[in-house]
Amino acid sequence: MGQLEETNVLQLDFTKLAKVAAACPDVIPVAVQNADTKEVILLAYVNRAALDKAVETRTAVFWSTSRNELWIKGATSGETFELLHVRVNCEQNSLLYVVRPRRGGICHTRNASGAPRDCFYRELDFATGGLVNLDP
Repeated sequence: MGQLEETNVLQLDFTKLAKVAAACPDVIPVAVQNADTKEVILLAYVNRAALDKAVETRTAVFWSTSRNELWIKGATSGETFELLHVRVNCEQNSLLYVVRPRRGGICHTRNASGAPRDCFYRELDFATGGLVNLDP
């Protein structure tokens, strides 16, 4: 894992959406929620092809904005998500995938014990402006 994934310094990428729009203009964000814990575990992007593949396979499929290709979550690691529901926001410009991890792993990061964590494992400390790792 890189420094960005482990730092306690807030380094938000406020240019991400501009980069995504320039490289992949036909995508919308999708929040991913664990059906059992109700935690938001991931934020990704989908285009029409990714959404169609997700619905067809009942597996979480996204559009990789860094690789410009379909991203079947867990295709390499085996940590796939069963797609239970797709919800659409009021403006029809974002989605919510309600999923169940098939094997338990979620993020590409792991804690000190080697267990996978969800992608939102750090919290902003209002007093210091730094990050607190909730799953070290």
